[in-house]
Amino acid sequence: MNTGTESWLTQRWGKWVVPYAALWATMLIGGVVVLVLALLSAEVYDNVVDDAGLANLDKPTLGMMEQLRSPGLDAFVTGFTNIGGGIGMPILASILTAWLIWASRTWRPLILIGGAAAVSVTATSVGKKLIGRTRPDHADAVPPYETSPSFPSGHTLNTTVVIGLVVYLACLQIKRTLARVSLIAAGAVFIFAMGMSRVYLGHHWMTDVIIGWVLGLAWVGIVILAHRLFHVLRHREQAGPAPTFDNEAHLRDGAAGSGAPGETNDVGTRGPTGGPPAAG
Repeated sequence: MNTGTESWLTQRWGKWVVPYAALWATMLIGGVVVLVLALLSAEVYDNVVDDAGLANLDKPTLGMMEQLRSPGLDAFVTGFTNIGGGIGMPILASILTAWLIWASRTWRPLILIGGAAAVSVTATSVGKKLIGRTRPDHADAVPPYETSPSFPSGHTLNTTVVIGLVVYLACLQIKRTLARVSLIAAGAVFIFAMGMSRVYLGHHWMTDVIIGWVLGLAWVGIVILAHRLFHVLRHREQAGPAPTFDNEAHLRDGAAGSGAPGETNDVGTRGPTGGPPAAG
C-alpha cells in the first residue's frame, strides 16, 4: 500500500469512523442504560406500587379525570392521543425528521431520532412483558379499549423521546431566543398533554405515565450527550468548539479552504434561509 493511499485512509478514518463510532457507542451504551432503567422501574413497581400505592395515586387521579369527561372532550382527547400511537407517531416523526434533514442539510436527524425511537419502543416492550400490569377496568375507560399490558405508557415514552429530540434539533436551527423558548414550551406542553390524555381516557394508570416521562427524558439526555460528543470529536480541529444555542458553529467537514478540490461538505455551504448552515 503506497503512502498516498495510507494518507487517504487515515484522513477518512479520522473524519468519519472515529466520530461516528463515538456517536453510536454512546447511543448504544445509553440504550442499554435505558433498558436497565426499564428493568429497575419494573422492580420498583413490584415493591412500591402495591394496593396502598394505587389507592394513594392511581385511583384518585383516574377518578378526578372521570369527573372531567364529556362526549365532546372525550372525542377530542381520543383524536389527540391517537397522534402518539403506533400509526400517528411514526407519521408525525417522519414529517418532522424530514423537515430537520432539509433544514440542517444533513442526515443526522434521521440517525438520532430513528435510533432513539427504536430504543424507546424496545424499552416499552420490555417493560410491558416484564410487568404485565392490567389497565384500568373498561368500566372506567373511554372506548376504543386497549388490551395490551399497561406499564409503562408507550404513548408517553415514545412521544417524550421523539418530540424532545425534535425540539432540541430544531432549536439548533433557530436564532431567536423567543422562538426557542416558545418551541421548548410547546414541546413540553405536548408531552405533558399526551401523558395526561392516557389517564383521562382510562387507558393507563398515572404511574405508567410518570415512568414513561422519566425513561423518555433520561434517554433524550443521553442522545443529546452523544450528539455533543460527536461534534466535539469531529469538529474541534476544523470548526472550533461544538455548536450550542449561542455558538452556531459552521459544521463543515473541514475549515474553510482546507478541503480537497471537488470535495463536498456534509451540510452544505448555505442554510435554508441563505445564510450559513446551523448546527445539526
